[in-house]
Amino acid sequence: MAMAIPMPSRQLFIDGEWKEPLQRKRIPIINPATEEILGDIPAATAEDVELAVDAARRAFSRNKGRDWASASGAYRAKYLRAIAAKITEKKSELAKLEALDCGKPLDEAAWDLDDVAGCFEYYAGLAEDLDKKQKAPVSLPMETFKCHVLKEPLGVIGLITPWNYPLLMATWKVAPALAAGCTAILKPSELASVTCLELAEICKEVGLPAGVLNILTGFGVEAGAPLAAHPHVDKIAFTGSSLTGSKIMASAAQMVKPVSLELGGKSPLVVFEDVDLDKAAEWTLFGCFWTNGQICSATSRLLVHESIAAVFLEKLVNWSRSIKISDPLEEGCRLGPVVSEGQYEKINKFIQTAKSEGATVLCGGNRPQHLKKGFFIEPTIITDVDTSMQIWREEVFGPVLCVKTFSNEDEAIELANDTHYGLGAAVISNDLERCERVSKAFRAGIVWVNCSQPCFSQAPWGGIKRSGFGRELGEWGLENYLSVKQVTQYISDEPWGWYTAPSKI
Repeated sequence: MAMAIPMPSRQLFIDGEWKEPLQRKRIPIINPATEEILGDIPAATAEDVELAVDAARRAFSRNKGRDWASASGAYRAKYLRAIAAKITEKKSELAKLEALDCGKPLDEAAWDLDDVAGCFEYYAGLAEDLDKKQKAPVSLPMETFKCHVLKEPLGVIGLITPWNYPLLMATWKVAPALAAGCTAILKPSELASVTCLELAEICKEVGLPAGVLNILTGFGVEAGAPLAAHPHVDKIAFTGSSLTGSKIMASAAQMVKPVSLELGGKSPLVVFEDVDLDKAAEWTLFGCFWTNGQICSATSRLLVHESIAAVFLEKLVNWSRSIKISDPLEEGCRLGPVVSEGQYEKINKFIQTAKSEGATVLCGGNRPQHLKKGFFIEPTIITDVDTSMQIWREEVFGPVLCVKTFSNEDEAIELANDTHYGLGAAVISNDLERCERVSKAFRAGIVWVNCSQPCFSQAPWGGIKRSGFGRELGEWGLENYLSVKQVTQYISDEPWGWYTAPSKI
């Protein structure tokens, strides 16, 4: 096993300073590969949320002309680029921390850090573009008026993020929110918060103005819920489960507060009979088992044409059995542990329920024999599933691939869309016209053609149905944090003419 690095000991990050949680609570950091306690993180409660919201509110409107909201986009971009540079500088250290914290293979954690830096750089550019796009004119049908549009920051934003991509998912929200001129309170998952606290240290190092970004670690009930319900938080952006998302929506509805939700998925991958089997097999395994299978967009429902199903499944099983499962810091690791004991038990329950309902486990479904500790689950492929089974319909969030066959394109589309989720979908075929037809027919926010899971800061990300609403990344991600204001001016020298004053007597 590769040498681990010490876990930093941090406090809450409020108003530009480290502050001990008022109730002095801490949460242990458990290495999912060894089950050892590596340290702890602070646990915020409602009192700490109050302090963070006050700090963010002051930073948003501290003094006219000196606050974060009214500063130029170029001014904000300077800090975003400085953060990106620090992320790159500390990439190796941050990747190791993330691998230890959430079990992600080390090289995948390093890839994520490249994307984190790239995302901050991208939104620095969009912040500068905001300066150029202000007072955009609107064409009107009457020459007696002129109109322009202002794009203004929404205000103080609550950002609640998951544990599968700890720093990257936080960045998808932090970077555009700050670029837009908002101030923010970030509440990462209690299961993996270490690199988010290191982001706080980076903010101190680059001199980000106090209160612009506050970071509160802690449990959802004790910190996330008070943040979502706070009357002085102007919007909530959430990534996580559909159940929690619905609770956040209900809380925000009491104040008619806007929310954007990136929720669960049960995405299909359709493989037609004309494919290169090796290429299709690699994308199939990557689409479901990357990040230890803990991907909201995982293409975990494989639909394969019946004419190639037998040979394709044989290839998938053989390749799955050769995947290196190990401590994520070991060289060549392709599958690490799932994030926690609770998640490990949940995934195993899904597998056992599927077996009891008549499904067949072609491979996997157990702890690897060579690993006696840690929350490891073999890559699992399940067939003989019925569309009514829980394993087919619900998000497992682990390295579990379910398989069904189809006989024609119409059947494949019907099976793919038979879900209450709608985050991603993929099609693999050498017939590009068919790929275009299927892409249009998919009911999903993201479609991949001859691949699965690529994601870029410049392209929109989000779903439909129970996978949520709103889009992150790209210009769409920036729009999440902007309010559009119409400014219309009467420019004629003539009276409007609605009312004629009576003549003087």
